[in-house]
Amino acid sequence: MAEHIVIPDTTDRAALYNALQPQMRALLAGEQDAIAAMANFCAAVQQVFGWHWAGFYRVVGRQLVLGPFQGPVACTPIAYGKGVCGAAWARSEVIAVADVDAFPGHIACSAASKSELVVPLRGRGGEVAAVFDVDSSEPDDFGPEDEKGMAALCRLIEPLLP
Repeated sequence: MAEHIVIPDTTDRAALYNALQPQMRALLAGEQDAIAAMANFCAAVQQVFGWHWAGFYRVVGRQLVLGPFQGPVACTPIAYGKGVCGAAWARSEVIAVADVDAFPGHIACSAASKSELVVPLRGRGGEVAAVFDVDSSEPDDFGPEDEKGMAALCRLIEPLLP
């Protein structure tokens, strides 16, 4: 298991994701518990990027229930199709929102959140089993490199999901 995360001295997001990918793989190597893996995943993402909020919501029945996260207290539960997280679950696709106030039905857990990125994760059965949600206090903070990079990181968690 990795004992610490080494952060390159750069603001280039693609370079940060490239540096984080092998470290995250080492951090999660041998982990059998999804919650423990999610907790360390959130801590590593928060350490590297320092966003306002980063965390998981797990699919439990027909709602998303809060899982491990880093940041201020969060909204829970979230209904299927509601807010950015529920929409990413329903659409089964990554959603990046430049201005959360312009997203129809956005669930405002924190007034400090200005933009959001949500990645759905599939479990062993192929269905969405969780979503990874990142909120930034900066508007329009997420681009294609974040969508691609975060989706690749999230795939490391998927084998542990039901």
